[in-house]
Amino acid sequence: MIEAILFASKEPLSTDEIEHRMPKGSDAAEALRRVETFYEGRGVTVVRVAGKWALRTASDLSFLLREEAQETRKLSRAATETLAIIAYHQPVTRAEIEEIRGVAVSKGTIDLLLDLEWIKLGRRRETPGRPVTFVTTDLFLEHFGLESVKDLPGVEELKRSGLLDAKSVAIAPQKDDDDVLEIDDEDGPGEEPNLFN
Repeated sequence: MIEAILFASKEPLSTDEIEHRMPKGSDAAEALRRVETFYEGRGVTVVRVAGKWALRTASDLSFLLREEAQETRKLSRAATETLAIIAYHQPVTRAEIEEIRGVAVSKGTIDLLLDLEWIKLGRRRETPGRPVTFVTTDLFLEHFGLESVKDLPGVEELKRSGLLDAKSVAIAPQKDDDDVLEIDDEDGPGEEPNLFN
């Protein structure tokens, strides 16, 4: 039943949603654990994304689907940097994003991320002007295969993967305060900072 429910669902499902579809008295949590164990080391795995369950291709076989999985629409550097700042600093205001990036954030960049449904409006700050904040969405977690924002890579992981230069701007991962990088003024005021290699 778990396999059928997950296979037929176009989006990840919570344990409660799965249990609701099963016969009364079923223990969806235990069944999910058994199915998850059964699929370990197979071509398809049962994973948790954004706190929900889904069937996914095993990560070591993703190369087989590379052509189908390629994204034709690339994010601009500004959108990528803005998304990274929101992910690591959320909830964050537009002014805070601009302070971290060192340049103004265009309305188009924020609109694109909102259209993709990777970010959404958060609560307003209790400060003068009551600025709105931005936070990531469950769709962001799903797209990047994360269970929660705590699973975002830390600074050391980003450096090892070559995505972050030692001289780069801070993106302050939530994992460990000791991993925060300092802002480098090398780019000068008003110029695009170099977040990634």
